Amino acid sequence: MGNSLFCMSKKVTKDVGSRSKRMGRSQRKLIAEDESLHRQALAMALHQHQLSQRFEGSMSRRIGSTSSRRRNLPDSFANGKQVPEILENINSKKIVLVHGEGFGAWCWYKTIPLLEEVGLLPTALDLTGSGIDLSDTNSVTTLAEYSKPLIVYLENLPEDEKVVLVGHSSGGACIAYALEHFPQKIAKAIFLCATMVTDGQRPFDVFAEQLGSAERFMQESQFLIYGNGKDKPPTGFMFEKQLMKGLYFNQSTTKDVALAMVSMRPTPLGPMMEKLSLSPEKYGTGRRFYIQTLDDRALSPDVQEKLVRENPPEGVYKIKGSDHCPFFSKPQSLHKILVEILQIP
Repeated sequence: MGNSLFCMSKKVTKDVGSRSKRMGRSQRKLIAEDESLHRQALAMALHQHQLSQRFEGSMSRRIGSTSSRRRNLPDSFANGKQVPEILENINSKKIVLVHGEGFGAWCWYKTIPLLEEVGLLPTALDLTGSGIDLSDTNSVTTLAEYSKPLIVYLENLPEDEKVVLVGHSSGGACIAYALEHFPQKIAKAIFLCATMVTDGQRPFDVFAEQLGSAERFMQESQFLIYGNGKDKPPTGFMFEKQLMKGLYFNQSTTKDVALAMVSMRPTPLGPMMEKLSLSPEKYGTGRRFYIQTLDDRALSPDVQEKLVRENPPEGVYKIKGSDHCPFFSKPQSLHKILVEILQIP
């Protein structure tokens, strides 16, 4: 009996040890994969920061014409292996991707190749103090400073060319600012679960219903950053990681969440608290489209619905099952909507 128990104990110990080793190898493999993914995304961001790549490919399947009706789109493509579409009625193949608060050009790493595969020319920008831009976030105090990479891009665009802008989350304020200052260079502006503000409104005001009033946020928030010292006004903010996961990534893969956790940076506060001056002659003449995300906890579907009701765009689209980051959680549905909008005459 004693020998049997001893043998059984040795066997259990051996099995536990084997499982521990396997778990250790599995965890190391996952960490290595996440690090590899992070390096790939940052490399892509650096590449897109320098130039937009061109892709010439065969295109054999037509996507039907669209209208301004609201659409609910599932993530219907299988593993990104759909047949490339024939793109028609496209006046501008250049599409500029503008990230939201805390993100950088790296967040578009799934969207960029999908757009290139159908012959489009995407460029993902790092806003000032974001992504791999070396500026100190605490020194960025105005929307003009924050949006400078986008403004420089538009200033250097040939006079006879137009681009399509896509702004995610607070990046919507940046493309609204661009619409006001360069309406002649923007073919369409697409607001992706974004701060589509009205004249005199602050980007922060769009989130106010979920974050509380600006005054309460400034007084009570433990997420504020005081880059110039506690005796000076706050310079930025960044949510705690667990809260961020629940707000932004409730439908995203664990790998994408891991990538975001090591890549996101603080957001400058000044641009979020700045009131935009938007005129009907410039911003008001721009072609605006809105993409709603229906499982969004950072900017709820009700808030998004209110935005399009108060500031109606030309077209509204909806993505079922998407969190606040459809470029992670529903990349194929997002891609299809972007292509449809680009094909609207």
